[in-house]
Amino acid sequence: MAFGTTGRILWVDLTQGTTYVETLDEATYRLYPGGKALGAYLLLRHLPANVDPLGPDNILVLASGLLTGAPFSTATRFSAIARSPLTGTYGESEAAGFWGPELKMAGWEAIVLTGRAPQPVWIHIRDDKVEIRDATHLWGHEPLEVQTAIRAETGDKVTRVLQIGIGGENLVRYAAITNDLRHYNGRNGMGAVMGSKLVKAIGVRGSGKWIQYAHDAQPVVELGRRLAKGVKEHPQSWDLQEKGTPGITSALNAAGILPTRNFHQGAFEGVDNIKWEAYEKELLTARKSCYACAVRCKREVRVDDRYQVSDQYGGPEYEAVSGFGSNCGVDDLQAIAKANELCNRYTLDAISTASVVAFAMECFEHGLIGLDDTDGVDLRFGHAEAMLQMVDMIAQRRGIGNLLAEGVKRAAQAIGGDAHFFAMHVKGQELPMHDPRGKFGVGLGYAVSENGADHLVAAHDPTLANAESVSFKGAMPLGIRVALPPRDSSRQKVVNYTIAENWNSAEKVIGLCFFGPAPRSYIQVEDVVMAVNAATGWGWGVNDILAVGERATNLARLFNAREGFGRADDRLPDRLFTPLENGALEGVALSRDDFERALTDVYDLKGWDTDTGVPTPQKLDSLGIGWAAEAADVT
Repeated sequence: MAFGTTGRILWVDLTQGTTYVETLDEATYRLYPGGKALGAYLLLRHLPANVDPLGPDNILVLASGLLTGAPFSTATRFSAIARSPLTGTYGESEAAGFWGPELKMAGWEAIVLTGRAPQPVWIHIRDDKVEIRDATHLWGHEPLEVQTAIRAETGDKVTRVLQIGIGGENLVRYAAITNDLRHYNGRNGMGAVMGSKLVKAIGVRGSGKWIQYAHDAQPVVELGRRLAKGVKEHPQSWDLQEKGTPGITSALNAAGILPTRNFHQGAFEGVDNIKWEAYEKELLTARKSCYACAVRCKREVRVDDRYQVSDQYGGPEYEAVSGFGSNCGVDDLQAIAKANELCNRYTLDAISTASVVAFAMECFEHGLIGLDDTDGVDLRFGHAEAMLQMVDMIAQRRGIGNLLAEGVKRAAQAIGGDAHFFAMHVKGQELPMHDPRGKFGVGLGYAVSENGADHLVAAHDPTLANAESVSFKGAMPLGIRVALPPRDSSRQKVVNYTIAENWNSAEKVIGLCFFGPAPRSYIQVEDVVMAVNAATGWGWGVNDILAVGERATNLARLFNAREGFGRADDRLPDRLFTPLENGALEGVALSRDDFERALTDVYDLKGWDTDTGVPTPQKLDSLGIGWAAEAADVT
């Protein structure tokens, strides 16, 4: 097929040990051209309502984006999609690296795992050849050992291995999936779903090339050359190459929105010990990249001192630096790197794990749990060794770790008392390390996101705050015209938010990293439009691509409506409506009235019922997915 896709989906029935191929036509792909859109479509079509997320009836979709594997920077990502065991909602997590492009090279758009294997298995894909192999000898082993063993078994040193660690095996509800040891589908517990199916790994090797599926590959090839040369000419992409995500730690602290001690505070007195300059001096060994990407935002670290930290598992991103650092009150950078490495070895989502530990620390300091509960661990803010012990106990589901492996929402319900006030989550998913008290649109994204608190729903407010900035100018082709302060909560802010949300959603469908396209980085909107049209020949404009993102979000929203989620679930933690205790925004809190009004504005602009938050039939018809209302049983 010459519209940017192979058209082929590999279905794997793990219960029966069989596979079959489904080929979708071009008309279907115009509506759901990969990633988030394809996964949401398949879930609504094939997954019954109210299934146990960790039962055999759940399905796990691994779907590459439309441009995944194209020869230009940041066209790397694929989506893992299932009903989430953490939230019970539509669950989704994107990852970059090399596995998604390799799947495309092997001739597949997506893999759908159904049922449950009778014993641990791994799946070997070599172009059209698919084998379900025994993995009992791999179960219980950490990712480096598994990847080494699979590559030896296949006789191919560059087989791309997607896998779970013991966090997924033990069904930690926020377990991740890793590929090439350094890239993670972290959020929503997709690793637990894979573990529940007794699938240890999927090894892929392809001999094809993305260009063979494109309508006209040459413009994309030329774009790749131009972007590789231009990465240092744009301030955002250059900053990402130089510092990676840890580079934002100091700026957020100065702005008063560096989450500290479980979101009590916005500034951390130990920030100098965890900021980029300290990271670069104490930890950094290399700058790594994903497939065909010139941005090279991945930091690699190694420690051989008070802690031993291997460079095989990459290095902490900002979320881990802040999550295990300021939010746990820890200013020991080596301990933070070790906590991150443990998460990566165990395949635990670093955001949720750090948030769960911070929650437990606050519960401990308030006497809701004690030494008898923690096996003698003095679990107070700032205790680095206690933090590391908790990560290990969670992965092993040992002692209180068994409860914390359920996530903060379930843990708070079990602990009782004021624990619910310490549980920083939306729909059961723990908050990332960005405080909505200083970024109002981020708060809207946390609340509205179909998969719980997620910081990649839309461009963050500071990106669109200065009309003279390169980021704001980069957003103007999307239809964003008015720059607004980060804490602004007006209807115009909601207009900006909804446009940016559709664009981010489209990136997840197309397979582009958040660190590639404008407004966040250096690939301009017109470049994305050109690449999509060169791949497909469809002659799309910006609005067509925005509609792709909007369609995917509406499908996911309908999935949630079918599972009983609505406006009442689009709520933020109570703590965010209380004042920050220190920093540049000391005394600042979100206004409940402003938030509820803005939430109504979001629904109104999206064409959703303002009372229930469910997409209206008129909106679904306008997006060409009227069928989905009946599939979701919301007619």
